[in-house]
Amino acid sequence: MSESGKIRAFWVEWRSLIIFLAVMVLFRSAIADWNQVPTGSMKPTILEGDRVVVNKLAYDLKVPFTTWHLTEWANPSRGEVVTFYSPLDEKLLIKRVIGVPGDIISMRNNQLFISEEPATYSRLDDDIVNQLDTYQRRRHAFFFEQFDDMMYPVMLRPSPPNNYNSFGPIEVPEGFYMMLGDNRDNSRDSRRIGLVSRDRITGRAHTVAFSVDYDDYYLPRTDRFIRPLR
Repeated sequence: MSESGKIRAFWVEWRSLIIFLAVMVLFRSAIADWNQVPTGSMKPTILEGDRVVVNKLAYDLKVPFTTWHLTEWANPSRGEVVTFYSPLDEKLLIKRVIGVPGDIISMRNNQLFISEEPATYSRLDDDIVNQLDTYQRRRHAFFFEQFDDMMYPVMLRPSPPNNYNSFGPIEVPEGFYMMLGDNRDNSRDSRRIGLVSRDRITGRAHTVAFSVDYDDYYLPRTDRFIRPLR
């Protein structure tokens, strides 16, 4: 059989699979994907081992495999959990949007202020706290952090003011966003990597699809399957 005949025979036999794989790759690049979360920077909202569904059409349409925007129809809002490429080392990160363009953000001993208005704090639900191990529960304080209509869980360790739990005020310029992790004392976020430009944001995370426990032989955490993020 000639070389062209072999190629044609291969295509006829495998074309359905090839087309399916190509469509899936394009779909995950431009429309929706799930991201594995390897660190605890978003605890107690997202745990290590969670697979989080990311809507890549939440804000814009991009050229597949790039961050080039073809068109935009929305911008991230305060309180949303988003994925983005770090301006420091290009790693894909997942954090919460705390500051949008025009906001003036400051933090005083772990209390958040937006344009001099303080966030309020209330007791976090036990079912969220109990997902963490005993060591973390004993060493951290847990709250709902609320500002206007956004409310989400945070965890922190009471400590004297330092450059990490106290900063600002920082004015967020046009086209940039401030990102913080919900695990305020263990997050590589805008306090270290700087503000994040709009074109680096790849999508909005909205659901934990499924989860495995790294510390328990990768057994599934069935109570975290199809769990909406707040």
